[in-house]
Amino acid sequence: MEHFKNLTNDLQKFIEQQKIFFVGTATSEGLINISPKGLESLKVIDKNRILWMNLTGSGNESAAHTQENPRMTLMFTSFEKKPLILRIYGEAKTIHRLDEGWDTLSSNFPKSDGSRQIFDLTISLVQTSCGYAVPYYDFKGERDILKKWNENAGEKGIQKYWKENNAQSLDGIETNIEKKNIERS
Repeated sequence: MEHFKNLTNDLQKFIEQQKIFFVGTATSEGLINISPKGLESLKVIDKNRILWMNLTGSGNESAAHTQENPRMTLMFTSFEKKPLILRIYGEAKTIHRLDEGWDTLSSNFPKSDGSRQIFDLTISLVQTSCGYAVPYYDFKGERDILKKWNENAGEKGIQKYWKENNAQSLDGIETNIEKKNIERS
């Protein structure tokens, strides 16, 4: 096990090769959330900073949690060749669609009506471990289900889904998705 204050060049390259990563968040009490993420939703800005685009999904736990507790952990693991587990610990600032800076930061990712928040993670610690017990898996391709769902729902359908399914965490914490992401007319 090794610890670093920031990402090395080799670890940045490792992240760029990964097809999946995991996000962990929690408030001081209540449920801990761990979510798998994929697609082109993560961007290493530099050795101390990562952006993660949170796309519309069944829950909105990370957005709820980071309002109270900005701590976030990202985990990457090698399923091929050389085993490695990489954990990145830090504090995440949440940027919503109506926040200043959204346009600049969102330009790092493919455009999607389903984009609901960007997490701007400042790294405080990087840890690697062996990953010897992680099995081999082959990447077969990205799923296009979310992209098709977003296209079929359209902007209004996505906003309706946010109101009905993403407004509160499992613990009942308001996510403020409507206030922060839907312009009033």
